[in-house]
Amino acid sequence: VDAVPAVFGAALAGLALWWLLHERQGAATGVPETGVDRRLVLRLSLLAVGAGAAEAAGLAVSGQRKNAAGRSREAIRLPTAADPATPLPSGIAADFTTPNAGFYRVDTALTVPRIDPSTWRLRIHGMVDREIELSFADLLKRPLIERDITLNCVSNEVGGPYIGTARWLGVPLAALLKEAGIQAGADQIVARSVEGMTIGTPVATALDGRDTMLAVGMNGEPLPLEHGFPVRMLTPGLYGYAGACKWVTELELTTFDHFDAYWVERGWGAQGTVKTASRIDKPKPFARLTAGTVTVAGVAWAQRRGIETVEVSVDGGPWKSAELLPTASIDTWTQWRFSWPATNGPHSLAVRATDKDGAVQPETRATPFPDGATGWHTISVTVA
Repeated sequence: VDAVPAVFGAALAGLALWWLLHERQGAATGVPETGVDRRLVLRLSLLAVGAGAAEAAGLAVSGQRKNAAGRSREAIRLPTAADPATPLPSGIAADFTTPNAGFYRVDTALTVPRIDPSTWRLRIHGMVDREIELSFADLLKRPLIERDITLNCVSNEVGGPYIGTARWLGVPLAALLKEAGIQAGADQIVARSVEGMTIGTPVATALDGRDTMLAVGMNGEPLPLEHGFPVRMLTPGLYGYAGACKWVTELELTTFDHFDAYWVERGWGAQGTVKTASRIDKPKPFARLTAGTVTVAGVAWAQRRGIETVEVSVDGGPWKSAELLPTASIDTWTQWRFSWPATNGPHSLAVRATDKDGAVQPETRATPFPDGATGWHTISVTVA
């Protein structure tokens, strides 16, 4: 529906061009070459008014749909989690959780889908013993879990912004899959969203004890429209393209040999495991600082493994350990800070992390394609 005004306007523009050429070629108009055909101007003006009215009507319809979806979302009262999240530890930084309005977006739809939760259905099928169909109300009746989880996009460059941490509320996926009965050999869950996007997730990541869920809430409220309302899938430890389908309506159990999801068809890795990484958030690149003690701070992440150490290097010198702030779990980022005795002149600051498996973040720079960027985040500052 949202595309109708643009298509209709283009059609009218084409008609106007044809009409203009037709009038110019007509010898009966008697209009001098440098003159103006007032009848033609009137006709084109009427066409423009019609196109504008059509566009306004189309936008009104689109706006009504968005407002209706917003009203249905606002009417939802999420139940209390049967298994609530552990309270955040004392000493954690105030910006540990990312607000919904500031959470990164990488949309897979041309327009944000507006789904009526009363008509939404989830179908679980494929290599299962019993197909299951659930309504939104059915999901809310089930025991819900609440977890703090960091989600990031595979397209994030070194030091990039496509990462955030939220408190998610949802239904554990493992219980649903066990009810359906996974058949032998099934190793991939293909999640399909309402607009047709496919996301392929290893079956093992739903059954190995991590909190893979069908999320219905984000930071204490129903999912925002742009973040997958009414339901999205969420898999700790996987990049979004491999485990976090938004606006999900279908889960098919299949194999990786049998089906390639959307991004895998385009050459991206099939597994989507998050790589160990870190970022400097303070100071900002090219900042001008005052000599003396400067706090260098940022985040590091290695979901499902956790962060063991973070180190900072100044001007290519020796690595020095940063202080790690308290964190929620191995499924969230870890905030860190480092006191730097800054001296006058230009300087470069670099950061690297080591996860709890002992793997050090690699120095070698690699682009996000095909399975996530690598390299040390390095910034330049000037101290005066």
